[in-house]
Amino acid sequence: MRIGIDARTILNPAKGEAAGTGHYTYQLIRNLLDIDSGNQYVLFFDWRARHRDMEKFSRENVKICYFPFSHYKKYLPIAYMHLLTSVVLAREKLDVYHSPAGSVPLSYSGKTVVTIDNLAIFKHPDLFPKYERVRARMRPYIARKADAIIAVTEATKKDIMDVHAISEEKITVISHGLDKRFFEGCQEKEADDILQTYAIVTPYLFFLGTLEPTKNLSRLLEGFARAKDHQGLRDLKLVIGGKDGWMADEYRRFINDHQLKDDVQFIGYVPPDHLNALFHRAHAFVFPSIYESFGMVILEAMANKTPVLISNTTSLVETACACAHTVDPYDVAAITQGIIAICTNNTLRDALIVNGYERAKKFDWKETARKTLEMYQSVGGRK
Repeated sequence: MRIGIDARTILNPAKGEAAGTGHYTYQLIRNLLDIDSGNQYVLFFDWRARHRDMEKFSRENVKICYFPFSHYKKYLPIAYMHLLTSVVLAREKLDVYHSPAGSVPLSYSGKTVVTIDNLAIFKHPDLFPKYERVRARMRPYIARKADAIIAVTEATKKDIMDVHAISEEKITVISHGLDKRFFEGCQEKEADDILQTYAIVTPYLFFLGTLEPTKNLSRLLEGFARAKDHQGLRDLKLVIGGKDGWMADEYRRFINDHQLKDDVQFIGYVPPDHLNALFHRAHAFVFPSIYESFGMVILEAMANKTPVLISNTTSLVETACACAHTVDPYDVAAITQGIIAICTNNTLRDALIVNGYERAKKFDWKETARKTLEMYQSVGGRK
């Protein structure tokens, strides 16, 4: 079989991608190539990916392609997405084409598989800027045109059926894996040095994610501020890692308005080699998000034996499988009590640490690749 995969979300092939769709695509391709030498793979990259780094994917059964007109993406996005890329795909005579980012040219007539891993913009449109809502309008048509759809959780599968009006038979649940490096931990001296780099003082709660409304940071900040009034938590800090997203400045204004500048620290983008130290030294990882399709970051925390607090209304509950402390993300009082409980109840903390670590071990990228390959074979073999 000749299998095409959209790899444009991978911009640093030598090191992989730390998070998001790029990380999923990188891990999927890397593990597919490890388990499958019989099929031919055509990997489609963006021109921004450096050619010399492609050795990471060098195999006899791999062909690297670049979409030659990526500069049109900015000025003629619809023509680029749905016409120009289709020409390149058709030229390669693929048996199946997979878009891990869920984006396939509508003019492409070949067999397609799409991964749909986030429907937040359809479930909570008010939490997104207008330009993103406009860009998302084509996604239902792409989903309906696809021959098969991968959902990363059962909850996401249900959302796809409800939001895009797609039959259950068309959707297969294949969960993400977890990078084994998160089980390696880090040396105490290394952790000391990394925390010193950010001037982080313990004890602290850790949050990691793009600073945007879906992450529910406003209620987390308010819940944290209230929790600090509890006896024994007055020295507690909140460390927030992640890039600025839409409305990020509002969170900084909240901190200034509520005199939290000494207690809340924004550290920005966190390099992958710093994550284990920040997870490991955290008193707890807090992630009361409004909407998540999977929540890999909570597994990363669990693998580092850190107790985790999550919201009770998203796919996070499915991913955690009773191995995290859950709260109502819309209830600030519930978030406050959740923070107090996960910080002060040692019986709860011990159970979350042990059970969370075992839960994280169940997620394997090789298994993700194996199940995805089975889907390729099913779709590519259809007449």
